[in-house]
Amino acid sequence: MRIKRADLADLGTFLAIARHRSFRRAGLELGVSASALSHALKAMEARLGVRLLNRTSRSVTLTAAGEDLLASLDAPFAAIGSALDVLNQHREPTKATGRIRLNVLEHASTLLLAPVLPLFHERHPKIEIDVRVSNDLLDVVEAGADAGIRYGGTVPQDMVAQRLSADLRWVVVGAPAYLDLHGTPDHPGDLAAHRCLRIRIGDESLYQWEFERADEAIALDVPGAVTLDNTQFALSLAAAGGGLAYLPEACVGTSVARRELRVVLAEWAPLGPGFHLYYPGRRQLPTGLRLLIDLIREAKPLGL
Repeated sequence: MRIKRADLADLGTFLAIARHRSFRRAGLELGVSASALSHALKAMEARLGVRLLNRTSRSVTLTAAGEDLLASLDAPFAAIGSALDVLNQHREPTKATGRIRLNVLEHASTLLLAPVLPLFHERHPKIEIDVRVSNDLLDVVEAGADAGIRYGGTVPQDMVAQRLSADLRWVVVGAPAYLDLHGTPDHPGDLAAHRCLRIRIGDESLYQWEFERADEAIALDVPGAVTLDNTQFALSLAAAGGGLAYLPEACVGTSVARRELRVVLAEWAPLGPGFHLYYPGRRQLPTGLRLLIDLIREAKPLGL
């Protein structure tokens, strides 16, 4: 049977929908609307004379025929993607094309990506980057992303991870006026008498403040009248005297240098896992993503 170019496009559309079990998420991956994908798949099913998907208002599942087609296509299409990626490696870097979709933590966006993206676009002007900044622990596949960037200790175990930074030191900071009024804590236990700006992480739990000194390690559920999930908000609120904040040292360096904030409990400041980029092991690493990883490791905005 001779395969036409349109047939290959339809098969690629089916694969995206089958992997995501969602027209919306498949549309995000392919850069087209969910309704366009739905029409394309209906036309494909009519042409083949077999139903591939069961659709309801809330879910998309594969029929037996759809399961068989997915099993038959997955490996060949992965091999095609791998071959094209090898070919792309022979292009001149300035001629590399494509689109990278990233889901990154707020800290990673400001500390890791912002310093390198201007240079990346100078070197690779034809590569588009779509960044979603979120502190929620999202599934990158379901979010329609090529990869995510998180702290090393939070990367799902079924993902391939590549380190992008050195480990990060976490510090407690407060405004001089706040510390003059409420006193400077000398031990993590003293935080019970302070207003602490608590951090909510992706699963809605509160992030514990961790401390280390010599062989002693402490993790605290700190008290506080304000709970938030935004670093810039925490930084601004702490500088305004709203309480003590617990942040990566790299986030507060400028404010400390300007004397807007002061580091306390410095001898208790621990090192936490650095940033890691992660992606599904079954996926071929896109050329643009590989080039971005190479540049981050070259520039080392947070050391490595």
